[in-house]
Amino acid sequence: MAGTERCGLQVNPAFAKFIETEAIPGSGVDPESFWQGFSDLVHLHGDEQRALLARRKLLQRQIDAWYRDGSRDRRDPKRLETFLREIGYLLPDEPDFEIETDRVDPEIAWIAAPQLVVPSTNARYALNAANARWGSLYDALYGTDALGKAPSLDAGYDHDRGKQVIAWVRNFLDETFPLAGASHSDVEHYRIGNRRLIARVEGADVNLSDLAQYCGHQGRSDQPNTIILRNNGLHVLVRIDATHPIGRTDRAGVSDVVLESALTTIVDCEDSVAAVNAVDKAHVYRNWLGLMTRELAVDFDKGGQRIHRRLLDDIPYTAADGSPAVLRRQALLLVRNVGLLMTNPAVLDRNGREVQESLMDAICTVLIARHDLKRADGSRNSPAGSVYVVVPKLHGPDEVEFVDRVFRHVETVLDLPPNTVKIGIMDEERRTSVNLKACIRAARSRVAFINTGFLDRTGDEIHTAMNAGAFLRKADIRSQPWIASYENRNVDIGLACGFMGRAQIGKGMWTASDLMQAMLEQKIGHPEAGANCAWVPSPTAATLHATHYHRIDVVARQRDIAAGGPRGTLADLLSVPLAAGVNWSDDDIRAEIDNNAQGILGYVVRWIDQGVGCSKVPDINNVAQMEDRATCRISSQMLANWIHHGVVTEDQVMSAMRRMAETVDAQNAGDPLYRPMAPSFDGVAFRAACDLVFQGRELPSGYTEPVLHARRLEILAGEAAHEGVEA
Repeated sequence: MAGTERCGLQVNPAFAKFIETEAIPGSGVDPESFWQGFSDLVHLHGDEQRALLARRKLLQRQIDAWYRDGSRDRRDPKRLETFLREIGYLLPDEPDFEIETDRVDPEIAWIAAPQLVVPSTNARYALNAANARWGSLYDALYGTDALGKAPSLDAGYDHDRGKQVIAWVRNFLDETFPLAGASHSDVEHYRIGNRRLIARVEGADVNLSDLAQYCGHQGRSDQPNTIILRNNGLHVLVRIDATHPIGRTDRAGVSDVVLESALTTIVDCEDSVAAVNAVDKAHVYRNWLGLMTRELAVDFDKGGQRIHRRLLDDIPYTAADGSPAVLRRQALLLVRNVGLLMTNPAVLDRNGREVQESLMDAICTVLIARHDLKRADGSRNSPAGSVYVVVPKLHGPDEVEFVDRVFRHVETVLDLPPNTVKIGIMDEERRTSVNLKACIRAARSRVAFINTGFLDRTGDEIHTAMNAGAFLRKADIRSQPWIASYENRNVDIGLACGFMGRAQIGKGMWTASDLMQAMLEQKIGHPEAGANCAWVPSPTAATLHATHYHRIDVVARQRDIAAGGPRGTLADLLSVPLAAGVNWSDDDIRAEIDNNAQGILGYVVRWIDQGVGCSKVPDINNVAQMEDRATCRISSQMLANWIHHGVVTEDQVMSAMRRMAETVDAQNAGDPLYRPMAPSFDGVAFRAACDLVFQGRELPSGYTEPVLHARRLEILAGEAAHEGVEA
C-alpha cells in the first residue's frame, strides 16, 4: 500500500488516519509537531538502535566462539566472568546510589498487590483487567478449585460448598481483621459508632483489635450496607444485604466480601499480542486510547444476556472521620511496549526502511496517555501525573540508557515535563541480570519497575550459552543455583537502589490458570520474597492472590531482606544449568521433546492462523496454561540446544512435531476457526513452529518474533490475495 508522506516519513494511510482523527484530537498536541517529532525520533535514533542490535550480535558471536574453544573450562563461572569482563559484556561494579523517581502513584510506590497483564488487542479482556481492582472473594473461592474440585456449572448452587466458602472467608477475616475476643463467624450485627466498627456478638459490643483498620462505610451508620476495612494498604469491602440469597442465610447479613485485588494492570503491546502491520498497530493503540479517554466499551452476549462493559466509576463512601471519600475503582494501567528488535511496515523512514517498532510505540503510546494527563476532572489513570511504560527485552545498561534518551525526546515533542514517562525494566535477559545495578542507574530518574521472569530469562540463558553444552530439562532448571541467585539478586539490588516507596519489584506469572488451589499454596512465595507485585493470569486469580498480601506485610519483609545483606552471588548467576553427567532414559528424552513440541505447536497455530497472541492452551496433559511468546521461546531454544549437542536428532524432533500436531488438532477440534495441521504438515503454522526449532540457533537472542511475524504476514498476504485486496 502506498504511503502518505508526513515530514519525511511514509505512513500507511489507515495508520495516518488513526493518528490524525483519533489519537491526536483532544490530546493537546499539534499534528504537524507530532509528525515532525516522530520523524526526528526515527532519523536521530534509528541508526543508534541498529548499532545496539549489532552489538548484541557481536557479543553473541564472541561468546559462541569462547564456548567452542574446548581448551577452556566452560563450566567455571570465574573464568566465564573474566571473559565477559574482557569483552565488555559484564561491566565494572557500580558504586552505591538511590533512584530519584518522583511523581509516582501509591499503587507503584508502596502498596503491594497482584498485577495483571492483558493483551491490548482484546477490548473486553482489557476492560475486565482494568476493572479487576476489585473482586469477590466468595466467587473466586466458589467457582474455582481453590477449595477442592471446581463445581459443575450445570449442577445449581452447592450449599455445602457455599458453607465451606463462607467458613474460609470468616477465617480470613479473623486472621486479617481480628475482633477483640470474638470471631467474625459469631457476629450478629455490624454498625458504626464513635468512628469505629462495632460488632454485636452474643449481646455484647466488640471492636476491631486494631481500630485503625476501620476505614469507612456506605449506607447508614446503624445499618451499613458496606464496611470498608484496610490492611497492609489494601481495602476489603464487607457487603451486607439481608435480602440477598447469600445474605439471607448469614447471621450478620453478609452477602459478599470483596477484595482490592489487581491494583496494577499492564496493557500489553508485546508478548501477548500478534501485531504485524499497520492495521494491527492501529487496533493495539485504539484500545489503549479508549482506556486513556475512558471511552472504551464493548457489548457481548453471555449466558443469553446482552452485556455492556465499560470502565467502572470510583466508589464513594463515608470515611471513618465522617467526611465524604472515594475508593479508586480502576487498576492503575501501565503499557508494555515492544523491545528493540522488530520493525513494522506501518511507517517507513526517508530511506524506505521500516521504522523500529519500539520507537513507534514510544511516541504513540505516550501521545495517547496524554489524554489522561490533561484530564481536569473525573477519574484519572495516574493522579500523580505519570505515564508508566514497561520496556521488555533490553540487553544491558547501554540499551536502558538509549531508552531513557528516547523518552526524553518524546517528552520534548509532546510538551511533557521531564521524567513524566516512568519505565519498567524487565530483568529477563542475561546481560541485564548481570548488570542490573548499572541498568537501574541508567534510568535512575524514571525507573519505576523491575521484575523477574523465568521463561524469557531461561530462553536467553539457553541461547547465550548454546555452545556450552546440553541443558537440563526445563523442570530441572528451576532448581539450579543460578535461578535462585537471579531471583534473590533482583530483589536485593532493587532494595539497595532505593526502590522502597518509589518503585515496584515484581515476580513472574502463574501460568496454570485453572489450578487455583496450587496457586494459593505456592504463590505466597512471591510476597515472601519481597516482591511488591506478581503476575496472575486472570481477575479471579488476582483476588485469590490478594489474600497473600494481607498475610505478608511486604514493606516489613523488604526491610528484613535489606537488613540481611546480599544473598545471591554473581558466580551462582553465571553457573550455566548444563546436564553434565546426566543420563536420561529414552522415555525421559521423548517426554521432554513431546512436551516442548506440543507447547510450541499449541501456541503457534493460533498466533499464525488467527492472530491470537496470548492463548489459554492445554498442555500435553490437557492442563490449561497461559501461553505467550516467552513460553514459546524457552521451548524452542530447549529443542534447538538438544539437537545441537546430539541429545536428539532432527528426525526425532520432526517426528515429535508431527505427533504433537495431531494432539493439538484434537485439542482444538471444537474451534470452528481452527485449521488442522495434520495430515499434510505443510501449512504455514506448522512450518513456523518448525522454523522456531530448526532455525533456533540463528534467531537473534532466540526470539520468536522474526519467524512469527514473517509467517503471520504470509497468512495475511494469502488472505488478501484470495479476497482480491492489497495486503
